[in-house]
Amino acid sequence: MKSEKFKTELLFTETYKKHLNDNPAIREAMCLKVQYPAFFTPIQDTDLFAGRIKNTLVGITPDEWGSTAFGYYCVKDKILKELDDPEIYDDTRSEVNEMLEFWSKESTSAKLRAAYPDEIKKYLPSDNWMHECGIAFPLYRLTGGNVDWEKLLKKGIPGLIKDAEEYKIKARSENKEPELYEGIKIALEVLKDVCHWYADQAIGLKNQASDEIRRAELQRIADTLEVLTVSAPKTLKEAIQLFWLYSYVGDIRNYGRMDVWLGDFLARDLESGVLTEDEALKLLQSLWQLIAARNTIVHSRIIIGGKGRRNEANADKFALLAMEASRTVHEIEPQLSLRFYDEMDPALMEKALQVIGEGRTFPILYNDDVNLKAVQNAQGFDELTAEQFVPYGCGEYIINHQSFGTPSGVINLLKALEVTLRNGIDPMTGRIAGLQLGEFSDFESFDDLWNAYKTQVEFFVRMMADQEVLEYKIAGEHSPYLYMSLLYDNCFERGKGMFSGGIKYLSGTLETYGNTNTADSLTAIKELVYEKGLISKDDLLKALDNNFEGYEKIMQQLLKAPKYGNDYDQADEMLVKVHEHVCNYVKEQSKRVNLQSYLVVVINNSANTLMGHQTSASADGRKSGEPMANGNNPSGGSDVNGATAFLNSLVKPSPYIHAGAVQNMKFSKEMFAAKKEILKTLLETFFENGGQQAMITVVDRNELERAIQEPEKYGHVFVRVGGFSARFVELSRDVQLEILSRTLY
Repeated sequence: MKSEKFKTELLFTETYKKHLNDNPAIREAMCLKVQYPAFFTPIQDTDLFAGRIKNTLVGITPDEWGSTAFGYYCVKDKILKELDDPEIYDDTRSEVNEMLEFWSKESTSAKLRAAYPDEIKKYLPSDNWMHECGIAFPLYRLTGGNVDWEKLLKKGIPGLIKDAEEYKIKARSENKEPELYEGIKIALEVLKDVCHWYADQAIGLKNQASDEIRRAELQRIADTLEVLTVSAPKTLKEAIQLFWLYSYVGDIRNYGRMDVWLGDFLARDLESGVLTEDEALKLLQSLWQLIAARNTIVHSRIIIGGKGRRNEANADKFALLAMEASRTVHEIEPQLSLRFYDEMDPALMEKALQVIGEGRTFPILYNDDVNLKAVQNAQGFDELTAEQFVPYGCGEYIINHQSFGTPSGVINLLKALEVTLRNGIDPMTGRIAGLQLGEFSDFESFDDLWNAYKTQVEFFVRMMADQEVLEYKIAGEHSPYLYMSLLYDNCFERGKGMFSGGIKYLSGTLETYGNTNTADSLTAIKELVYEKGLISKDDLLKALDNNFEGYEKIMQQLLKAPKYGNDYDQADEMLVKVHEHVCNYVKEQSKRVNLQSYLVVVINNSANTLMGHQTSASADGRKSGEPMANGNNPSGGSDVNGATAFLNSLVKPSPYIHAGAVQNMKFSKEMFAAKKEILKTLLETFFENGGQQAMITVVDRNELERAIQEPEKYGHVFVRVGGFSARFVELSRDVQLEILSRTLY
């Protein structure tokens, strides 16, 4: 006998095997037919749109499922855990074990790891950076796609199917491969199947409902879904429904400039009387709730505002409504993000500060006057192209439906310094973890140490750039990622998948961690060891290796050394030195590995805490295992000279040499109430001085401490963790304490 459990996973695997030698586009399309609508879950009582999902443990995604699975994925650990269920029949257990063996070699991440050259295998051995020590780690994902939602809404499913058929005929007439277009047609028919499946479900639920209002809502859901199978959307409700289902079947987790592609629908519906303002708000509130239920954690970016929008008045109307939805829907997603500039309607910034001041953590603020120049300088685009930049995920920048720049690797700069001080040995494992460049005692000058640190970092940067390109290569050979390729510039016209020569601009990014701690450690070493001779090299290493036990005096000396975040030139200049080195060296790799750009992103999320667990005591006075500073921010509590000094330090690292940086700020509710004018002046000055962006948390001074003690009373308290928001009480204790350590202004 066989169990129902793993039914979809086994069928998906069987389908993949059946089409193993087919063109990758056909293989993917046939697998998508198994995946959808099987992954979708029922409409819930308050939903105004169809579309909730539960991924099974085998499938295909362009993003990541777990920390080591992308593309064709198999989440082995969870499957093994579920196999412990004694109610699973032996026949099923045997089939599942065979399935696991198959995917151990055939999954996209397995193929990538198998393709690593020996050097990468030696220095990047980990499958999971969150649980192992090391200087750098690969990330198995193709994340951050921002597709052309306008194209989807303009053409609709029937229009896209027609285009695919026409391009397929043309390809055949020119003796080119037509399989991509055939695969896209099948994928679009799968989307139609999802619409019919949900429409039938909505009618079934309507027939069971006793409430007349709910019966009418379910009928409208069914009608909308059926309309979308035969025509392009004409109303806001139809547009949202098509977008939402497409985002799921394509596993596209960021939503681009929504005010542009939904603004006209909203304006037309309001002008024609199809919707009232209240009804339109209810639609957005329902969408916001569905986005929150998707629980992407670090994604769900919606961009409003900014230069380069057509029909700006309509877009602004939507932007204001979107902020009201974020104000009234108390959820941690979507990550609403406001791009602003001097000539923008001031009502948008006023609304933004109102919403932030009520503790929503949204919208995140992005300064167009800085960011447009940053995108041009760092990524090499002209001004008009740069106007279409969108932050995604934790805050990386790409060009809307033109470029792709997944962060496929991380580097821990503080671990690089730690290993350099010990001739390549990781003190937490005792193993060789990096280049052996000499003992600390061999570095006679600070410049000797600095040059050794640079060499260490550069070695791993080159490796991570090579890994990035290899990841794209393997991904492109394995699958075209049909839903994304269809709505990305040039792929459809070229007849090639995203990562097989189709995309217009293919870029990459490298996440850096420990930037601030590295700089503060180097500042302390330079001053206390090399310049003043107050601490010997031997004593410093002993203090660090003993986690300062018995060396409390040295710890205090290190803590009192100048720290970034206080407008101290000595400390801030070292941060700039560390920043410019890693950013510029990473940037140089793009030509070597043939990417449009390869750039640093300083977008630390809770990984600053997780990687801190794997990093020993450091010369800034931080103890072993403690969190590292978050993003482009000072270490928690080390900024002691007030808000102006803090903001002055933040603008010193150049924004023009990377692809995004997180800057978290924690303000009291008093600042947004009684002192709002002071706050506005602070922020205006920060942005005028070159502030790139701000992620703001607003809390009472003692609220977070009380939330730790009585979590059941504080589920309403939101915080910015790094590049994402969270309910404070749902965070792990160590992340809570790291957030608590940040200075509250």
